Amino acid sequence: MDATTLVSPKKHTKSQSAYAFDNTTTSIAASQMRNALNDLSDTVDNPDLQRKFENEMDSFFSLFRRYLADKASGNTLDWERIRSPSSDEVVDYNSIKSAENTSNLSKLAVLKLNGGLGTSMGCVGPKSVIEVRDGQSFLDLAVRQIEYLNRTYDADVPLLLMNSFNTDNDTAKVIKKYSGHRIRVRTFNQSRFPRIFKDSLLPVPQNYNDSLDSWYPPGHGDLFESLVQSGELDALISQGKEVLFVSNGDNLGATVELKILNHMIDTGAEYIMELTDKTRADVKGGTLISYDGQVRLLEIAQVPKEHVEEFKSIKKFKNFNTNNLWINLKAIKRLVEQNGIQVEIIPNQKSVSVDGNEVNVLQLETAVGAAIRHFKGAHGVVVPRSRFLPVKTCSDLLLVKSDLFYLEHGALKLHPSRFGGAPLIKLGSHFKKVNGFQQRIPHMPKILELDHLTITGNVTLGRSVQLKGTVIIVCSDGQRIDIPNGSILENVVITGNLTILEH
Repeated sequence: MDATTLVSPKKHTKSQSAYAFDNTTTSIAASQMRNALNDLSDTVDNPDLQRKFENEMDSFFSLFRRYLADKASGNTLDWERIRSPSSDEVVDYNSIKSAENTSNLSKLAVLKLNGGLGTSMGCVGPKSVIEVRDGQSFLDLAVRQIEYLNRTYDADVPLLLMNSFNTDNDTAKVIKKYSGHRIRVRTFNQSRFPRIFKDSLLPVPQNYNDSLDSWYPPGHGDLFESLVQSGELDALISQGKEVLFVSNGDNLGATVELKILNHMIDTGAEYIMELTDKTRADVKGGTLISYDGQVRLLEIAQVPKEHVEEFKSIKKFKNFNTNNLWINLKAIKRLVEQNGIQVEIIPNQKSVSVDGNEVNVLQLETAVGAAIRHFKGAHGVVVPRSRFLPVKTCSDLLLVKSDLFYLEHGALKLHPSRFGGAPLIKLGSHFKKVNGFQQRIPHMPKILELDHLTITGNVTLGRSVQLKGTVIIVCSDGQRIDIPNGSILENVVITGNLTILEH
């Protein structure tokens, strides 16, 4: 008997032992979680509310068990099996025939993901009610777009808002003002899941009525289950709707595109993801790949560390996911009923205050784009950059408020005299919150000929300022720079201290 034969049983015994240990640990954690969720359910007084809560906790428990299984198995993608998508899996927008058939609008419903708050920009309440252009909010513009569509084509395209427990009450008040408009606005809530302690893997809340800091909305991958549980999916299907156009509430470029709607219905695809070309600002965005003959979404969190730079490369992965999605409603119903949507789990680590102490917690989240691999005929469409215009920061806010765009029936259109794509804008920490941004830039500069803008420090722009080429303004701590009214800055770097006294 050779040495290889002698050591093989030891290796086998060790791996079996490790496997058994992982299984035991997973089983104990799952059992403890199930008991804790049952105890939580007992704290709900209202029977109708309890049924809803128990359904949510069943969904959460299923997610938790998959998280434990993935953690034990180290379930990751094999980088060597990743391939670029074929021409059938990712098609170019320009290769799709032009939109002529408007009758398909009768089969369409639009959904905006409306669970986010405006806290990162220093605002209170739903992000969708932040003013972005001409006194109108994200939500106002979305309503105007669809109302114009309905009026122009005598259509009845409804607008659905998927709220979170953070945004539901405020949104309900806001949408009352649309009651006289030619549009049906409906809302439903995504799930409310318990945060879990990172160390013990047990729920943070002990009672259904515990503070909202103990709970979290589980990402937009919860869309499918929430559509079904709310009854909205069956309602849409009964109205003859077949396609749901989904987009982030803060993406001002995500308008209804007849060309893609008709393409989806003509091809029988159950799921279409809009992709667009990467720029330097998008290198971390998820992209479509072909994996074992199946189209899948690859997120940076799934990429092994040694391949992260390759993933960010514009040469290898040219496009990224805009989260503008077209999904067949009956396919959603079929897959949810079959429990057929199992998407990658994103463990999101947070630090929250519990009983006055800062503790590390986990949120188990999922992304709606990852579900693409479960739908028949699913593919990507590479769309113009104009369909991706998100407002995540005040740098983005400057862009969409500027003369680079004009408003047409609720949609932002790039000024015809602009020579290329949008400029790269980087505003420093003084401009992080909307209040600070408005104080320092009370009047939007003209940026039609701007390539790149960087502003850091205590800087204020006057009226009728024009920025061209590359403009960099850096103000040191303790100093101040006021750019005078009517200034034209072209290919300049400004540093130091400059204060203009009005007289």
